[in-house]
Amino acid sequence: MSKLVAPHGGKGLVCCLLHGNERTAEQEKAKGLKKIKISARAKGDLIMMGIGGFSPLNGFMGKADWKGVVENFTMADGTFWPLPITLDVSKADADAIKVGDEVALEADGEVYATMKITEKFEMTEADKKWECEKVFKGEGEESADDKFWKIAMEDHPGVKMVMAQKEVNLAGPVKVLSEGEYPAKYKGVYLTPAEVRAMFEERGWSDVAALQLRNPMHRSHEFLAKIAIEVCDGVLIHSLIGNLKKGDIPAEVRVKAIDCLVEHYFVKDNVIQAGYPLDMRYAGPREALLHATFRQNYGITKMIIGRDHAGVGDFYGLFEAQTIFDKIPQNLAEGKALKCMPLKIDWTFYCHKCDGMASLRTCPHSKEDRVILSGTKLRKALSEGAEIVPHFGRDEVLVILKEYYQGLTEKVEVKMQGAASGAAM
Repeated sequence: MSKLVAPHGGKGLVCCLLHGNERTAEQEKAKGLKKIKISARAKGDLIMMGIGGFSPLNGFMGKADWKGVVENFTMADGTFWPLPITLDVSKADADAIKVGDEVALEADGEVYATMKITEKFEMTEADKKWECEKVFKGEGEESADDKFWKIAMEDHPGVKMVMAQKEVNLAGPVKVLSEGEYPAKYKGVYLTPAEVRAMFEERGWSDVAALQLRNPMHRSHEFLAKIAIEVCDGVLIHSLIGNLKKGDIPAEVRVKAIDCLVEHYFVKDNVIQAGYPLDMRYAGPREALLHATFRQNYGITKMIIGRDHAGVGDFYGLFEAQTIFDKIPQNLAEGKALKCMPLKIDWTFYCHKCDGMASLRTCPHSKEDRVILSGTKLRKALSEGAEIVPHFGRDEVLVILKEYYQGLTEKVEVKMQGAASGAAM
C-alpha cells in the first residue's frame, strides 16, 4: 500500500485524458461539434484535468462551485479549492449553445477537448469585480478598495485577466484529447502526477516537499530546497512551463539552468526536477494555496512557502502566502480538506559576516551585511547588462542566463518592487 499522501478530493487521481481507440473516436466526433476557441489559461487547465493534476475536478466549474470557491474556499460539495477554474466565452457563442450540447474546445488550431455543457452563467462586471476583490486583494491598508482598484487595473496582471474575461461561463465535464506541445518539448521534465508518484515510490519517499519556480533558481531558491531536503525524504523542483508575463525568462532556459544547478550542487538522489503546464494566475496568497492543492495530487506533503510566494508587485504582505494557510477551512469531510501543508521559511539571503546563506531566524547581522536575492532583481540586472552581485547565483547558471539575454533583440523593462529590492526587510 502506498505511503504517499492521497490525491486531493478523496476520489484518487481523476484523469480526463483519453487514450487509444477511445481518443481516436472522440477526435472524430469532435470534427462535427461547434468549435469554441479557448485561452492559453484554459488550455493549461484542461491539460491538468487530463493528467489528474486538478483532481478531483473533471471539468469547468458551474456557478455554485465558482461562488463557493471565491467566497469560502470550498466547492458546492464541500471540497476545498482555492481558485475558480472557469471557462469564459462570448455571449454570441453562449447563445448558440444549449445546455446538454457538446462542444469542441480549440486552441492554436488544435482540439484539446470535448465538453458536455451542463450550465451557462453570465458574468457581469459586478461579478468579475467581486471575484477580483475576494481573490486578488491583500490584507494590508495598501489594499483598501479605492487604492486597490486605482492600481490594480494598471499593474495587477491577474485582475486585468479576470476583468477582460468574456460575458458567459460554460460549465461541464470534459474529455481531454491532447497534452499539447509539452510531452515533446519538455521530454523528461513534463511529468504527470502518476509518473511523479511512481518516481517517489521507487525511491521510497513518502514525505516530499515541492519548490515552486517561475524564475531561474538563485541562491535563495537553492537554500530553500536544501532546507527541505534536510527535513523531508526529498524535494521536487517543480517549474511552471506554461505562459508567463512579458519579460519573464522562458521555461526552456529555466529548465536548462536548473539542470546545471542540480548537476553541480545537489545530491541527485534527493531531488527531482519536473514541470507543469499551467499559466500563472498572479493571485498571490490564493495561488500559493493552488500550488499546494495540485501538488498534493503529485504526491507532495509539504509546499515550500518563502518570502512573497507568487507575489505580484507590492500588492501582498511578504508572508501573506504563509498566513493564508492558517485561515482556510480545516474541519471538512474526509478527503475534502487540503493535506499538503506549507513548509514556512523566513526571508533568506547571503550574509557576508555569516559567510553563507542564512535567514532572519539565524542571522544576527545588519541589512548592510546581506545580499538580498530575488528573481525579479536578477532578471532586472541581466536585462540591463548590469554586473551580478557576488553570491547572487551560481557562476555556471549565470553563464546560461547571460547567454539568453545577450541573444535578445528586444529588451523588456523589469519593474522592481519592495519585496525584490529588500526595502521591506
